[in-house]
Amino acid sequence: MSVEVHVLASGSDGNCYVVRSEDRAVMIDAGLSYKKIKSLMDINGIDDSEIEALFVTHEHSDHVGGAGVISRKLDIPVYCNQRTFDASNLGKVQFNPITMMNTVSVAGMDIIALPTSHDAVEPCAYMLNAGGTKALIATDTGKITFPVEHALEEANIAVIESNYDKRMLDYGPYPPSLKRLIDSDIGHMSNLECARAVKRTMHNNGRKIFLGHLSRHNNTPDIAKDTMSDITGIRRFHFDCLECQGDTRILKP
Repeated sequence: MSVEVHVLASGSDGNCYVVRSEDRAVMIDAGLSYKKIKSLMDINGIDDSEIEALFVTHEHSDHVGGAGVISRKLDIPVYCNQRTFDASNLGKVQFNPITMMNTVSVAGMDIIALPTSHDAVEPCAYMLNAGGTKALIATDTGKITFPVEHALEEANIAVIESNYDKRMLDYGPYPPSLKRLIDSDIGHMSNLECARAVKRTMHNNGRKIFLGHLSRHNNTPDIAKDTMSDITGIRRFHFDCLECQGDTRILKP
């Protein structure tokens, strides 16, 4: 059974992924307007009727800004934990509560929420399994939690956070308090931390690694990919990320 991940947006300006298995799909996060997400779906050949549910990772606006409208317009339920739902202000939607480390089956995929470490009420990543092909979506975490690292080891496709270059953050325009938060265990993962996690789990040489949630102010695609290559010893063309705002990708095993 085939699986593909459509990266429609990944960064502080908004996050949205569509994971497809055959002709069925789920959306992970909806941090852009309905109009923008619909435009990106059309460009990527994704029909409204394919999307059967919206899974939310956490309540920050760049992940849920369009979630309520998407749920109502596409007439699909929202899946997330209760605390995240209560903090997300989605309005009137169909809500299906889930709990960490328990599997739900939607759109022909087994989907499990994995705990992450971020400044949100109960943030998570998602691992999606369709017929043994596994896709991991794990961004917005200050460190790799054990369940996420285990999933990274098993994944055929992994979207993993590579948010900032430490030097660019240190010498960048952000106030000291925000720099400390970003660089903390409940902030975001640096290029170096991401690369080390990939190296620790890289006996699975066939997996597709996509670097997610790159900062516009504290990172560049070239620096992120160069760091990954330097640490892992894998040539940089094996890694990918979005290059600019409006860029999208389709990831296949």
